[in-house]
Amino acid sequence: MRQNRQILFIILLIVTFYLAFFSEETFVIRTLAFAIYFLIVMSVSYGLMLENRSPYKTLLWIYAILFLPIIGYLFFIYSGQLQVRGHLFQKKREDNYKYLKQNTKNIPSDCWHQLGNHEQFISHVIEKETHFPASCFSETSVLKDGQETFPAIKESLMQAKEYIHMEYYTFRDDEIGQDIINLLIEKSEQGLEVKVIYDAVGSMKMSGKMIRKMETAGVQMACFLPIKHGFFNQKINFRNHRKIIVVDGVTGFVGGLNIGDEYLSRDPSIGFWRDTHLMVKGEAVGSLHAVFFTDWSYLTNQSLDPDQYPVTKSPSSDDGCVQVVASGPNANQGIMSELYFNMIASAEHSLWIATPYFVPNKDIRTALSLAVKKGVDVKLMVPEVGDGFLTQYATRSYFDELLDKGIEVHLYHKGFMHQKIMIVDGEFASIGTANVDFRSLNLNFEVNVFLFHSPSVTSLIENYKADIKHSRKVDPKTYYKRGLLIQSKESFARLFSPVL
Repeated sequence: MRQNRQILFIILLIVTFYLAFFSEETFVIRTLAFAIYFLIVMSVSYGLMLENRSPYKTLLWIYAILFLPIIGYLFFIYSGQLQVRGHLFQKKREDNYKYLKQNTKNIPSDCWHQLGNHEQFISHVIEKETHFPASCFSETSVLKDGQETFPAIKESLMQAKEYIHMEYYTFRDDEIGQDIINLLIEKSEQGLEVKVIYDAVGSMKMSGKMIRKMETAGVQMACFLPIKHGFFNQKINFRNHRKIIVVDGVTGFVGGLNIGDEYLSRDPSIGFWRDTHLMVKGEAVGSLHAVFFTDWSYLTNQSLDPDQYPVTKSPSSDDGCVQVVASGPNANQGIMSELYFNMIASAEHSLWIATPYFVPNKDIRTALSLAVKKGVDVKLMVPEVGDGFLTQYATRSYFDELLDKGIEVHLYHKGFMHQKIMIVDGEFASIGTANVDFRSLNLNFEVNVFLFHSPSVTSLIENYKADIKHSRKVDPKTYYKRGLLIQSKESFARLFSPVL
């Protein structure tokens, strides 16, 4: 019904706009057409006002609809309406509660009570908002690039004895993709349960032939929100950006690397690919599995029984606390933004951030400003050359503000940096799939892992220091002298911040 109304509005807008301003019809017909056109525009604007967004966003979209006829409304449908109320993913939200309640019964531990006040607060917020409790009976290992990640993944897949569950934003059928696909087919033919979720947009280059080959071998495939319902399907804006593997309830993988040759630095047009992934064992594997369960149920209407997929728990609590956060439009859309904000606000000594796309909202920019005023050492690392014009220059449009506040900005130049990490005071950190931009914080389905007093935090720190050596620190004086053309590119790209 909602989709049909949008199509009707667009048709009426086009017809009435033409009749009112370009046709040679009678004055009465042209006046009537203008009245209908004006009524539609006003009704959309009134609906916008009732959503109680921030005033500047409301006015921005009203201006776009008023002064960019047809185009403004089309852009609103696919960008302006992204602040949804949850009606698009009601079933998925209900499934979340079901699976999280069944599959995340972590053992209480004194380890959690040894965390600092700020860390306990953030952990409590995570559990309250996402229903994922902290685990003190898990082990994690940092995998710093594709050369470490893919051998670990392939080794785990080869050792699988019962099942393999995977979901990826990008799954290609190139060289590394074929390696993974062959392993999945081999395991499926051995009688293992193999389920794979792939995103329709991110995995667009995976051929239908390869998908059919896997399905013929018994691999169960599920496409996340396929683009088959026409241009007017608003769900096209919401993508599954998660990267998860769970093998036998023993080992899990999560992080920034998709499945494709470029993640192994094999794409000459990109060059070296710097990324970070995480291998997980113990209780936290159950939390990652719960995320997979909810996505699988939503896409296939098949309810999986978590009790049939027990998790092998770590016997000790020597690895600190591990807590999984799944975010997306099916839950509190701003939870990842809130957590990033709280991490920044809690920093007392140091705050190190690495992200390929840095398009922060006002709250995060305010938190960064306050952190600097407290004397916190704030470092931001982004790639010197991005993988897209808009993302690269939109990120750079914030450098002026960051440098003015005393934040160190480092441009990674060894290759393309795709990792998404945040390290606070050298004691706790976040690693996962969520960038610091509007799309990750509000639209995409993401998954991050928060590490408290874990040896993996030390590994992240060491890797960050190594990355700094391959980065160029932005000199404020030099940056302020950049040419008008570069400034124009930055300002233009920043206009698209709400959809990046």
